[in-house]
Amino acid sequence: MFMVKVDVEENDGVLVPPANFSTVEDGIFRSGFPEPSNFGFLETLNLRSIIYLCPEAYPQENMDFVDAHNIKLFQFGIEGKTDSSSTSIPSYTVTQALKVLIDVRNHPVLIHCKRGKHRTGCLVGCFRKLQTWCLSSVFEEYKRFAGVKWRANDLRFIESFEVMSLRQCLYSIIYQYQGYGSNKRRLLYGEEGIQKPKN
Repeated sequence: MFMVKVDVEENDGVLVPPANFSTVEDGIFRSGFPEPSNFGFLETLNLRSIIYLCPEAYPQENMDFVDAHNIKLFQFGIEGKTDSSSTSIPSYTVTQALKVLIDVRNHPVLIHCKRGKHRTGCLVGCFRKLQTWCLSSVFEEYKRFAGVKWRANDLRFIESFEVMSLRQCLYSIIYQYQGYGSNKRRLLYGEEGIQKPKN
């Protein structure tokens, strides 16, 4: 995982990535909310899908962009939280978003919320657990993007999130779509204990 610095020039100036933009994995990206000034950069990613984690309606200019480029928009309306909030992140919603994320037919895909910190950080953190990252590395990545505004509630959610059923789901997708998916086995770093789907 690395932060991306962009200084490529085009006729209209510099290509500007959205705030907090980074590559998660090959074909998976994360960021804050894309502004119209970021559209030129997003075109270079050749996105198939966007996972949008806010409950608010997508702005019309962003809808025009995704429609013009045949990008699928998957919206999972997770309310913004504070560390003092008693309402937890909905596990079911995160599970559904992860199912979209791990389906290689949706790649390249961009995950974003408002600032690319908390909701996006939780989804990426759960994805890292699916990849069998150790929790200390998952938390370090989350805090790197959240900065001083990292939330203990988010870390508790990531730690308690159950990924085993999704590991089986990913394994099934890989074996069902051999053409594009066969070179995506790296999404799952450990396959022990998971049964190969029967034909």
